[in-house]
Amino acid sequence: MKINIYYGGRGLLGDPTLYVINRMQMVLEELHVTVERFNLYELRNTITTLPQTIKSADGIILASTVEWFGIGGYMYQFLDACWLYGDKEKIAATYMCPIVMSTTYGEREGKLALTGAWEILGGLPCSGICGYIADASIFEDNEEYIKIIEKKAENMYRTINQKMVCLPASNQAVKQKIAITKNTDLTPQESEQLSQYASDDSYVKRQKEDIQELTSLFRNLMGEAEQEEREDDLIREFREHFVPQAGFRAVYRIMVDGKKKPFIIEVDGPGHNYYYGNADDPDVEIQMSREAMDDILFARMTFQRAFMSGAMKMKGDFRVLRTLDQIFDFQKKER
Repeated sequence: MKINIYYGGRGLLGDPTLYVINRMQMVLEELHVTVERFNLYELRNTITTLPQTIKSADGIILASTVEWFGIGGYMYQFLDACWLYGDKEKIAATYMCPIVMSTTYGEREGKLALTGAWEILGGLPCSGICGYIADASIFEDNEEYIKIIEKKAENMYRTINQKMVCLPASNQAVKQKIAITKNTDLTPQESEQLSQYASDDSYVKRQKEDIQELTSLFRNLMGEAEQEEREDDLIREFREHFVPQAGFRAVYRIMVDGKKKPFIIEVDGPGHNYYYGNADDPDVEIQMSREAMDDILFARMTFQRAFMSGAMKMKGDFRVLRTLDQIFDFQKKER
């Protein structure tokens, strides 16, 4: 039989939890049980790998000290790792004995928290120990306290050895209905690597920067796609509202704010062509905002009026500009 002890305290001299687990370990070893201890404060950078060590154990002891509020961050990190990376099938067959000593207040709540967490994980709880011990020297002067600790160790041994059945708990029912998570099948090497990455601040920062860069890239690509779609709409609008003028020829170069390339209109009698690019020696060059272009397309303004009001700038033959309002009639189609 093998039992693992996971100690979530800070390892301080005089920690009563250390006395309890040392005494329990001594009793278990007298019963020929292999005991392995994991001090979480020493293994804080590799806590995510520790759920893999449960696979070789028949039972575990979760021990922590309440110094001011709750069972401490290291133990919570270990339980989080069990939830995310632990083998749920193995946990379901593993007994857990909670040990919580308090130097202030909250030992019962801490013991209940460990038991509840293990039941939600699907594991089997054993009867644990909790108590308020202001000074660990109290144990040395009280034989009855020592007998209680030794008795708990013996009971844990019997529970695991006889594979005693536990009644179903509502925590497990909650897990089955709404708290289902996917098992992460990681090798110890992969888990070790994951732990190194998770504890490497520079790696995490670099990953965040890469995510932001990718997000910006996709946003730009989506923006370009939307812009191309709007550019296609612009070509369609001009093509649908073209009114040919016999014998009229002209090339217009329109630069709309926000677009990378100018919009080119080539008119030759009944022929008309539209594209984005450059044109040599256009008859009229126009610069305008997207809002002004929308006003023209929706017949709220003409090219000539936009020029007169200052919403549009132009260079070239003004008579050719005025012809734009004749060859493109945006009022002919009801909107």
